[in-house]
Amino acid sequence: MAHTQGVSEWVSTRDGRRLHAMVLAGPASAPTVVFEAGAATSRSSWGLVQPLVAGFARAVVYDRSGLGRSAPDPAGRTLDRMADDLVDVLTHFGPGRYVLAGHSAGGPIVRLAAARTAADIAGLVLVDPTDEAAEVLFSARFRRAERLFLRTGRILAGAGLLKTLYRPMRRALPDDVRADLEREGFTTQVLRTQAEQARTFLDELAAWRSDPPAPGAHPVTVVSGERAGDGMNAAVRAEANAAHARRAGASARGRQVIAERSGHLVPITEPDVVAGEIRRLVA
Repeated sequence: MAHTQGVSEWVSTRDGRRLHAMVLAGPASAPTVVFEAGAATSRSSWGLVQPLVAGFARAVVYDRSGLGRSAPDPAGRTLDRMADDLVDVLTHFGPGRYVLAGHSAGGPIVRLAAARTAADIAGLVLVDPTDEAAEVLFSARFRRAERLFLRTGRILAGAGLLKTLYRPMRRALPDDVRADLEREGFTTQVLRTQAEQARTFLDELAAWRSDPPAPGAHPVTVVSGERAGDGMNAAVRAEANAAHARRAGASARGRQVIAERSGHLVPITEPDVVAGEIRRLVA
């Protein structure tokens, strides 16, 4: 039986690593949509959105190094390096046209990759993205909370209990995607990769406040969750959405869309909203 997320394919990076991707073919003449997952999540986090998109475009998910089925990167997980890996994914799949969709920390990754690639970018869909305009990200309190989560996560992963924190997400996914996530998504290796990303991510993002990636002429749609939860209280949610509004306002043909029934995990709670915004850019 065919897998919900399509056929596996291996992508070679410029330094010889291999990244695992899965492809749903879609209509032959349509653009390609490439999905970038959040900080510690694999291709499985797009398991509800990708099949919807495959109805009108080729839909590609992949695992960053150290996540899913992709081996760790011995050179580290800087934002700069993760964006270069996404550029290599685009090179592998052809010159474009592409729509890039990034969730959470995947938002900055697709923004930077879009500024660097020679591929034809038709647009970006940033789904509840991490954004440098949100002051809260750079507070001492946020960094302490991140360190606490990483320490607690390592303990839970070592005890085989980390997946209990993600029960609603697991329940929502198709059976085969859920099986992949439960096998690959809650290991100590995932926490090591997340910690390596966190080591430099916020500092790199802070530098964008004075020197952001070139925005390009492509349209940008920002999908914001409306509800608090998923680790975001009401104040943090309000600040995040204000940052999203500024991102849309500063972008070519920018657009902000509110996912009214969602917190941070919009690809799980309202996949139809995400797929609909991607479709607007593909058309």
